[in-house]
Amino acid sequence: MTSTPSLAAFSTWRLTCNTPGYAQRHGPELATQAAGGRLVLLLEAVPPDPVPGTRQRVRLAEDGYPCFMDCRHLLDQQLQPARYQPSLLSTAAIQMRLGEVLEFAHQAMATENCYLLGGTHSPNYDCSGLMQAAFAHVGVWIPRDGYQQERFCQPVSTRADDFSLLRPGDLIFFGTLKKCTHVGLHLGQGRYMHSSSSSHGHGRIAIDSIHPRDATPVASHYRRHLRGAGRVVRCHDGATLP
Repeated sequence: MTSTPSLAAFSTWRLTCNTPGYAQRHGPELATQAAGGRLVLLLEAVPPDPVPGTRQRVRLAEDGYPCFMDCRHLLDQQLQPARYQPSLLSTAAIQMRLGEVLEFAHQAMATENCYLLGGTHSPNYDCSGLMQAAFAHVGVWIPRDGYQQERFCQPVSTRADDFSLLRPGDLIFFGTLKKCTHVGLHLGQGRYMHSSSSSHGHGRIAIDSIHPRDATPVASHYRRHLRGAGRVVRCHDGATLP
């Protein structure tokens, strides 16, 4: 990258293109993806002429999410210095934007896509990446991972045979007794949209239901692992979550 200031530790930069965030310093596993326009805090300085494959620790500003980024991926784009100021909307303002959240999700499903672990931008998402992208589209940041989203949301009581308290735009959580491992976006009447892997799901974005009458294999699998639901009533302030 030409005419770029030194990428010093604890400086914040605005990304100009989609940039992968890896789970580890070495290896192919994605932790997340940062779309162009997002802000990244460098936790380690980026050398001006790094060895190919060198990754440094960073933290994404909007959701406080830590990961590793390839130094060349950072140096090869026109980064701009930035300062992060969270936009904290009221619960009422968030609720007014849920129609656009649902519209984004439907458009994502209509676009040719496949499940991608770590995927958070179009066209390929993982389950929580789709949730985060749909809300971020309307200026509402929520945590990155499903178990973090579950803790972040206001709990909403729900069961497979009683989802009367659920509203469109609520999140539905699945997993084990100990931890949420999957999340979907409630559309209404117990129907939810989610990006699921091919091992237990569709391998793409699709719609299922927690209703007991839905006996399809995917719906049945996730219904057995239903943990509960939650409502987004606040915006993430950018703090790193456990």
